[in-house]
Amino acid sequence: MPYSPDRVAHFPTLAKMRAPRSAVTVAWLLFIGIAVAIAIMALVPWVQTANGTGQVVALDPDDRQQQVTAFVPGRVERWYVHDGQHVERGDPIARVVDLDPDLLSRLRAERAQVEAEIAAVQQSRAVAGIDVSRTAQLFAEGLAARRDYEQTQIKVADAGAKLAEARAKLNRIDIQLNRQSAQMVRAPRDGRVQQLNATTGGSMVSPGTVLAVIAPERVERAVELFVDGRDVPVLRPGRPVRLEFEGWPAIQFSGWPSVAQGMFDGRVRTIDPNAAPDGLFRILVEPQPGKPAWPAREFVRPGGKVRGWVQGETVLVGYELWRQLNDFPLEFGRRPAAAAYGAAKGEAKGMDAKASDEEGGKK
Repeated sequence: MPYSPDRVAHFPTLAKMRAPRSAVTVAWLLFIGIAVAIAIMALVPWVQTANGTGQVVALDPDDRQQQVTAFVPGRVERWYVHDGQHVERGDPIARVVDLDPDLLSRLRAERAQVEAEIAAVQQSRAVAGIDVSRTAQLFAEGLAARRDYEQTQIKVADAGAKLAEARAKLNRIDIQLNRQSAQMVRAPRDGRVQQLNATTGGSMVSPGTVLAVIAPERVERAVELFVDGRDVPVLRPGRPVRLEFEGWPAIQFSGWPSVAQGMFDGRVRTIDPNAAPDGLFRILVEPQPGKPAWPAREFVRPGGKVRGWVQGETVLVGYELWRQLNDFPLEFGRRPAAAAYGAAKGEAKGMDAKASDEEGGKK
């Protein structure tokens, strides 16, 4: 039925009812909020990001933490360093000695004895060779039996076998001496002693036992981030990355990088071809040239935690909300402007060359 004041007049109670002011205010606020939300989703741009967590590492593998291990079995006789001490390459770290303190002197005495045996065997073989020549001449003249001639040859062969055995024994002794000469464990590079395995001081150590850890002090830093495998196919080396370092105050807006504060810039250097055991892919991030430098090393040290956002394509807020609700991957990257410009320039050159060839054919 159409609205009519005459009809309302027959219902005086209904005519006296008025909507509360608060309800009207809430209704207008809801209407304005929905309108603003629709406008934002339809007009405001949003930068897609692939987020990940990781840590600060050294870009050069030689600049990462290095373990100093024992080369020979024995016990640690003496430590030459303490925790936190700066060492140069070749500085002594510890001395590992065998349980037998007279082992080196005994090995040297045994080596001298084997050398004497080798000299005696060589002399015996030389004499046996002379006997072979003499017996061969007598056998040719019919003055010696074949059996005597063969016996002299057997003596030469026996002397050669004894000589080979003595030389093998000498080689084994030399190997033991060389190993025992590695009792002094030295620093493989410059750095600071980060950790000493003090428990090895009174116990038996074997080859490969970690005695200390040396951390280089001057390193070229990078960041390794682990991102979801769903986003890796759309990432490329050179992509910009926004980084938030542990302990560094920051306010992050992943979709609006210009609004974020306390963030630092980087770019993707490499992407691992295979995933880690947990299914995440590692990407290596280096500082972005031309951008503010990362915090000093005393604030951001190797091993510190990092959160990163690899920037992708720019889309509308509404599309990004729809993508995340459906759990879709990021947008595939379009060709950079420089690449498109280069391709267009190449096509223009090709067209000019083709036109010049046609003109030459006409002439």
